[in-house]
Amino acid sequence: MHIHILGICGTFMGGVALLARADGHRVTGCDANVYPPMSTQLEEQGIGLVEGYGADQTALAPDLYVVGNAISRGNPLLEEILDRNLPYVSGPQWLADNILRGRWVLGVAGTHGKTTTTSLLAWILEDAGLNPGFLVGGVPQNFGASARLTDSPFFVIEADEYDTAFCDKRSKFVHYRPRTAILNNLEFDHADIFSDLAAIETQFHHLVRTLPAHGLIVVNGREASLKRVLARGCWTPVEWFDVADGWQAGEPDDDGRFEVSQAGASVGSAQLELLGAHNRANALAALAAARHAGVPVDVGLQALGRFKGIKRRLEVRGTVRGVTVYDDFAHHPTAIAVTIAGLRKKIGPGRILAVLEPRSNTMKLGTMKAQLPSSLAEADQVFCYAKHLGWDAGEALAPMGAKARSFDDLDVLVSAIVDAAHPGDQVLVMSNGGFGGIHDKLLAALNKNGQP
Repeated sequence: MHIHILGICGTFMGGVALLARADGHRVTGCDANVYPPMSTQLEEQGIGLVEGYGADQTALAPDLYVVGNAISRGNPLLEEILDRNLPYVSGPQWLADNILRGRWVLGVAGTHGKTTTTSLLAWILEDAGLNPGFLVGGVPQNFGASARLTDSPFFVIEADEYDTAFCDKRSKFVHYRPRTAILNNLEFDHADIFSDLAAIETQFHHLVRTLPAHGLIVVNGREASLKRVLARGCWTPVEWFDVADGWQAGEPDDDGRFEVSQAGASVGSAQLELLGAHNRANALAALAAARHAGVPVDVGLQALGRFKGIKRRLEVRGTVRGVTVYDDFAHHPTAIAVTIAGLRKKIGPGRILAVLEPRSNTMKLGTMKAQLPSSLAEADQVFCYAKHLGWDAGEALAPMGAKARSFDDLDVLVSAIVDAAHPGDQVLVMSNGGFGGIHDKLLAALNKNGQP
C-alpha cells in the first residue's frame, strides 16, 4: 500500500512513517517545516519528502492519506482530499489498527519526561532481550531512531495527550489501549486545545478507562492531579513511584550511583548518565513498567547504567573556545527550570547562558509567560527569541532585569550570545523546533570570533 503522510516531519508522524515503511508499505510525505533529526531519519530510510501542502500532491495517487494533528482545515492538500472524498485516517488511528493491535502496549503519558521515560523503558526491555518495537518523540542514542518495528509482542509508545487530528479531538493516547501505562506527571499545558487542567485530567481519565484489569498503572505519587484522575475510577492495579511507600530513588554518590527501594526495602542500586532527581524518577517508572513485562528488577537496574540518553535532551552540540553549546527540547516552564537545574548541578558555579525560543502553541499564546522569570532564575544570562510571539517577551522577562534580553532577529541574537560568551560558559539552547539552525550558527560564529 502507498501511504502519503501529511505533517511527516513531526516527531510522532515521522515515527509513524518509519513504522509504516518497516511494515512493508511505500511511504511518502509532506511538511512545511523540514529539519533534523526527523528529516535526516526519513531521508536515510528512503522516504520521499515534499515541501509544502500543495493540492497537486494528489497526483501521487496514494492508497491512503495519514493526517497529522498539525494539519488544520484550510490546508490546501487536506481540502482537496475532503472535496474528492479520498481515503484518509489520523496517525494514531492508523497506528492502533495496523501496528498496536494484538501487542502488549506499554504507554508513557505525562506533561514532562515522556520521551526520556519511553526511551528508558524501551532500552530496559531491549537490554533484557525482549526486542521491543517502539515509537518515541525523540531519538534515543541507544537505538539511533525514533521508531522501530519488530516481531516482539512488546511495543513501547510515548502516549501524548495532545489531540488526534482535525477530525478527532480526543487525546492521541486514547487510541493506544496499553496494558502497562506510566502516568509521569500532569500539569496544565496545550492551552490552544485545553481550557484548564481539569480538561486534561478528563482525558487522562479516559486513558485509565481503557486499561484492562490484568494490566498495571505506574503513577507519580507526588502529583495531586494524577490522584484526582484515579479517584474518578480505576479498574487496574496501581504502583506508585517517587514516594516512600512506593518505588523511590536515593541521592547519588560521587560516582552517580543511587539506591533504589520499593515500599522501603532496597532492591539494588543503579547508575544513570542522565542528570537530576526528575530523571531518577523517570528511571523508577521505567523499572516498574519493565517488571510488569517480565524484566527482573536487577536486570533493569543494570540496563540503566548502559542508557546513553536522547538527542535534544541536554545534548552537547559542540565546544568552541571553551564555550559549550547544548541543545534541549525544553519549552514548558517546568521543563525549562528542571533542565537548567540539571545543568547547574553538573557544572557547579560556572555560567549558564540560557537561549529560549518560546515556540509551542501554549507559549505563543502567552499563557505561561508569567512563569518564565522564575523558570529561568538559575541562568546567569537569558536570551529570548521573540519574533513569532503575540506578546511582549521583554515585558514578561522584565523582573529578571538586565540579565534577560529579547530579540526579533536571529542573526542579531547569535551575535549577542557570542559577544557575551566567555571560555567556560555553557550555552543552553531550548526549543521544541529547529530554531533556525541556531546551534550550528553559534558554533560557527564562536569559531570565527576566535580567529585572529
